[in-house]
Amino acid sequence: MLERPIAGALALAAVLCPSAALAATPEDIARGYAEQAKQAASQFSGFSGARGKAFFESRHGGEWSCASCHTVNPVDPGRHAKTGKPIAPLAPAGDAERFTRLDKVEKWFRRNCSDVLDRACTAQEKGDILAYLMALSQGARR
Repeated sequence: MLERPIAGALALAAVLCPSAALAATPEDIARGYAEQAKQAASQFSGFSGARGKAFFESRHGGEWSCASCHTVNPVDPGRHAKTGKPIAPLAPAGDAERFTRLDKVEKWFRRNCSDVLDRACTAQEKGDILAYLMALSQGARR
């Protein structure tokens, strides 16, 4: 289920301008997650790309990490760890369409957080991951 502030904004945008309802920038989506994180924790002080990178690479006690499918360099294309299906680069520097549609962002966070964490990601976790991915540049190597 979409978290309330983003879901409400999405619904309002769909009514006012259906073609733009799902269009966004990674920065727009990060701002939405920041609002949610502030509501969830008054001590929220911003997102951290370093935390996002650590989260992205960690297995969190399970079999997979985000990097299992999206590679340790998410500017590069990945491959699903189980099915072998190709995956477009996750970082916006590798695929300009990434993080431009809130419905898709939420769909994939729902699925992938469930696979990696066995639960939904928090707004803080989503924002940290997004901060990490937005900081990567085309051709960046670790």
